[in-house]
Amino acid sequence: MVQFEGKYQLESSENFDEFLKELGVGFILRNLAKTTKPTIEVVKDGDYWVIKTHTSLKTTEIRFKIDEEFDESRMDGKTVKTVVVMDGDNTMVQTQKGDKEVKIIREFSETHLKTTCIVGEITSVRVYKRSV
Repeated sequence: MVQFEGKYQLESSENFDEFLKELGVGFILRNLAKTTKPTIEVVKDGDYWVIKTHTSLKTTEIRFKIDEEFDESRMDGKTVKTVVVMDGDNTMVQTQKGDKEVKIIREFSETHLKTTCIVGEITSVRVYKRSV
Protein backbone atom coordinates (compact mmCIF):
# COMPACT_ATOMS: atom_id res chain seq x y z
CA MET A 1 0.00 0.00 0.00
CA VAL A 2 1.27 3.46 -0.94
CA GLN A 3 2.01 5.94 1.85
CA PHE A 4 -0.59 8.74 1.62
CA GLU A 5 0.77 10.96 4.36
CA GLY A 6 3.15 13.73 3.36
CA LYS A 7 3.42 17.09 1.65
CA TYR A 8 2.92 17.59 -2.07
CA GLN A 9 3.85 20.66 -4.16
CA LEU A 10 1.91 21.53 -7.33
CA GLU A 11 3.92 20.49 -10.39
CA SER A 12 1.41 20.80 -13.25
CA SER A 13 -2.17 21.87 -13.78
CA GLU A 14 -4.49 21.55 -16.74
CA ASN A 15 -8.02 22.87 -17.24
CA PHE A 16 -8.28 24.17 -13.64
CA ASP A 17 -9.65 27.58 -14.67
CA GLU A 18 -12.39 25.89 -16.72
CA PHE A 19 -13.22 23.62 -13.76
CA LEU A 20 -13.53 26.63 -11.42
CA LYS A 21 -15.63 28.51 -13.98
CA GLU A 22 -18.03 25.55 -14.36
CA LEU A 23 -18.25 25.37 -10.56
CA GLY A 24 -19.32 29.02 -10.45
CA VAL A 25 -16.19 30.55 -8.92
CA GLY A 26 -15.92 34.26 -9.79
CA PHE A 27 -13.36 35.83 -12.13
CA ILE A 28 -11.15 37.36 -9.42
CA LEU A 29 -10.87 34.16 -7.37
CA ARG A 30 -10.19 32.14 -10.53
CA ASN A 31 -7.34 34.46 -11.50
CA LEU A 32 -5.88 34.26 -8.00
CA ALA A 33 -6.13 30.46 -8.11
CA LYS A 34 -4.17 30.44 -11.40
CA THR A 35 -1.24 32.30 -9.85
CA THR A 36 -0.85 30.22 -6.69
CA LYS A 37 1.14 27.00 -6.38
CA PRO A 38 -0.54 25.15 -3.53
CA THR A 39 1.04 22.65 -1.21
CA ILE A 40 -1.18 19.79 -0.07
CA GLU A 41 -0.52 18.16 3.29
CA VAL A 42 -2.09 14.78 4.06
CA VAL A 43 -2.13 13.53 7.67
CA LYS A 44 -3.79 10.56 9.40
CA ASP A 45 -5.11 11.52 12.85
CA GLY A 46 -6.58 8.44 14.54
CA ASP A 47 -9.63 7.41 12.51
CA TYR A 48 -9.62 10.72 10.63
CA TRP A 49 -7.82 11.89 7.52
CA VAL A 50 -6.87 15.56 7.32
CA ILE A 51 -6.11 17.20 3.96
CA LYS A 52 -4.79 20.76 4.18
CA THR A 53 -4.28 22.92 1.11
CA HIS A 54 -1.82 25.75 1.72
CA THR A 55 -1.54 28.75 -0.64
CA SER A 56 -0.07 32.21 -0.23
CA LEU A 57 -3.66 33.47 0.21
CA LYS A 58 -5.10 31.00 2.72
CA THR A 59 -5.13 27.48 4.09
CA THR A 60 -8.15 25.22 3.77
CA GLU A 61 -8.68 21.95 5.59
CA ILE A 62 -11.02 19.00 5.37
CA ARG A 63 -11.18 16.42 8.16
CA PHE A 64 -13.07 13.21 7.54
CA LYS A 65 -13.53 9.51 8.15
CA ILE A 66 -13.64 7.24 5.12
CA ASP A 67 -17.24 6.41 4.10
CA GLU A 68 -18.78 9.01 6.48
CA GLU A 69 -20.64 12.05 5.17
CA PHE A 70 -19.56 15.50 6.39
CA ASP A 71 -20.25 19.16 5.61
CA GLU A 72 -17.65 20.99 3.52
CA SER A 73 -17.30 24.56 2.33
CA ARG A 74 -16.53 24.40 -1.39
CA MET A 75 -14.39 26.84 -3.44
CA ASP A 76 -17.54 28.52 -4.76
CA GLY A 77 -18.51 29.37 -1.15
CA LYS A 78 -21.34 26.85 -0.91
CA THR A 79 -21.60 24.30 1.90
CA VAL A 80 -22.15 20.81 0.54
CA LYS A 81 -22.47 17.24 1.77
CA THR A 82 -19.27 15.33 1.07
CA VAL A 83 -18.17 11.72 1.38
CA VAL A 84 -14.74 10.21 0.70
CA VAL A 85 -14.38 6.53 -0.21
CA MET A 86 -11.37 4.36 -0.99
CA ASP A 87 -10.96 2.91 -4.47
CA GLY A 88 -8.27 0.25 -4.28
CA ASP A 89 -5.08 0.73 -2.26
CA ASN A 90 -3.97 4.11 -3.57
CA THR A 91 -7.03 6.20 -4.47
CA MET A 92 -9.45 8.38 -2.50
CA VAL A 93 -12.65 9.47 -4.27
CA GLN A 94 -14.33 12.55 -2.81
CA THR A 95 -17.90 13.34 -3.89
CA GLN A 96 -19.44 16.73 -3.09
CA LYS A 97 -23.24 16.83 -3.41
CA GLY A 98 -24.82 20.22 -3.88
CA ASP A 99 -26.39 22.13 -6.75
CA LYS A 100 -23.58 20.64 -8.84
CA GLU A 101 -21.99 17.29 -8.05
CA VAL A 102 -18.20 17.41 -7.91
CA LYS A 103 -15.83 14.44 -7.87
CA ILE A 104 -12.23 14.81 -6.71
CA ILE A 105 -10.14 11.71 -7.33
CA ARG A 106 -6.79 11.61 -5.51
CA GLU A 107 -4.37 8.95 -6.78
CA PHE A 108 -1.26 8.51 -4.63
CA SER A 109 2.06 7.05 -5.75
CA GLU A 110 5.47 6.89 -4.09
CA THR A 111 6.47 10.20 -5.73
CA HIS A 112 3.28 12.03 -6.74
CA LEU A 113 -0.35 12.85 -6.03
CA LYS A 114 -2.57 13.12 -9.10
CA THR A 115 -5.81 15.00 -8.46
CA THR A 116 -8.60 14.75 -11.03
CA CYS A 117 -11.48 17.19 -10.46
CA ILE A 118 -14.75 16.68 -12.36
CA VAL A 119 -17.83 18.91 -12.50
CA GLY A 120 -20.40 18.47 -15.27
CA GLU A 121 -18.50 17.82 -18.52
CA ILE A 122 -15.31 19.55 -17.29
CA THR A 123 -12.28 17.61 -16.03
CA SER A 124 -9.16 19.17 -14.54
CA VAL A 125 -5.97 17.28 -13.69
CA ARG A 126 -3.39 18.62 -11.24
CA VAL A 127 -0.19 16.76 -10.40
CA TYR A 128 1.70 17.33 -7.16
CA LYS A 129 5.21 16.11 -6.37
CA ARG A 130 5.82 14.55 -2.96
CA SER A 131 8.21 16.78 -1.01
CA VAL A 132 8.24 15.04 2.40
